[in-house]
Amino acid sequence: MNNKSIITGVNNYDVQLTKEEIERKAHRGKVGGFWEVLGQLQFDFMKAQGLKPGHKLLDIGCGCLRGGVKFIPYLNKGNYYGIDINESLLSAAEWEIKTANLESKTPNLLLNSGFDLGKFGVKFDYMISISVFTHLPSNIILRCLKRVAENLTQEGKYFSTFFISQKSLELNPLRHQPGDITTHFDQDPFHYSFEEVNDMASKCGLSAVLIGAWEHPRAQQMVMFEKKGC
Repeated sequence: MNNKSIITGVNNYDVQLTKEEIERKAHRGKVGGFWEVLGQLQFDFMKAQGLKPGHKLLDIGCGCLRGGVKFIPYLNKGNYYGIDINESLLSAAEWEIKTANLESKTPNLLLNSGFDLGKFGVKFDYMISISVFTHLPSNIILRCLKRVAENLTQEGKYFSTFFISQKSLELNPLRHQPGDITTHFDQDPFHYSFEEVNDMASKCGLSAVLIGAWEHPRAQQMVMFEKKGC
């Protein structure tokens, strides 16, 4: 049986943390740091986009809940869903839930390496992914977007960040400020033009709207996806 993750060899996100590392909060750095800043930033952003306690929210690449620890207390019981490929980060997520006394909110967490969002058995009003597309090649992003289209409500919205290039097929490395990050056409971290992102969305039955800068400390841009015709 092949248990290899779809990102094996693409990036190092599937490296597992030990229990001792989790207990000393090393997982908070594993997901890029800025624990409080980015957690609060995405929470404030989603509220501004219309997220209400009664909505079902899916956090794609939820990791150890940098955003989740903000969303879970706000949402009604059972309305937070998180999916990730890294088992140790989901263990850290459980640790964060327990530490913050959030068990009564019954968040739903799923270990899955193929964006099999349908395993939750619900349709989502909102979805978000932070620093996911930035580490993925286009074929895996297409897999994600196809599953998103299948599991959004008709009026649902999916927000995701990416590193932007000003032209398509940009083969040269790009430097992004703030953050001083160098991105690449064909290795992690990746960059895409909005036209490339929009083309991927269209192939999956989605339309894309570029929101752009949203105060991300490493200059990741935001894009919104929704079902075509909405």
